[in-house]
Amino acid sequence: QVQLVESGGGSGQSGMSLKLSCAASGFTYVRYVWGWFRQAPGKEREGVAAIDSSGGTSYPDSVKGRFTISYDAANNRLYLQINSLKPEDTAMYYCAAGPVGRWYSKSRRPFSQGDFDYWGQGTQVTVSS
Repeated sequence: QVQLVESGGGSGQSGMSLKLSCAASGFTYVRYVWGWFRQAPGKEREGVAAIDSSGGTSYPDSVKGRFTISYDAANNRLYLQINSLKPEDTAMYYCAAGPVGRWYSKSRRPFSQGDFDYWGQGTQVTVSS
């Protein structure tokens, strides 16, 4: 049974750093595409980071330079390092996994929700100014 469990969320002030973690279990294959998405109240879910099976990463311009995604294959854990927190980072953060090959970091199109089949329940991040 595939399971993704996020942790590491919480409250912080602007400028602080936070590291989110996602524990993956039950996955059959070795390689997947991994991603982080967030959804603020009243807004659509948006992708903030993705990493492909070769370790290539992608970020939207809104978070580039502040967010870093990484995957620890030995421990089946996905991470999202968030630096210089801003109030607009306040959202529920979700980790996601998808089949290898559906998206590559070198592809011309940005990653999207449709690239991922498996989702965690989310961890809340709240940033105050």
